[in-house]
Amino acid sequence: MAKTRVLVEFGMGTSLRREDYTEAALRAIKDALWHNSVNMAELFDFPKEAMIIDAEIGVQNPDQVDKDALKAIFPYGKPNITVTQGGLDIEKPHTEGRTVIANAAVVVSFDMEAVT
Repeated sequence: MAKTRVLVEFGMGTSLRREDYTEAALRAIKDALWHNSVNMAELFDFPKEAMIIDAEIGVQNPDQVDKDALKAIFPYGKPNITVTQGGLDIEKPHTEGRTVIANAAVVVSFDMEAVT
């Protein structure tokens, strides 16, 4: 069997007031997932639990993201979360604080035989 990528989705999420990197990351994942009906498991006649999910999140402060909270958002499958340097922090004019922007790439794969 070989890990075969079948779907890639992208999303963006923000934390407008609290500077919460985990919340921005959660919203980015939701943006990637909720705009699409991910029915690849049914297409290949696999159980949904067989989905291998690799989510890469980009934020300015990766160490401030709770990976377990991100894993909990996936209703099925085997999520692997990687948080890297990325996204944006936008300083607010005329006040303290910043808006946090996270980007997400969600890749769905299955273990399947290569078709030749």
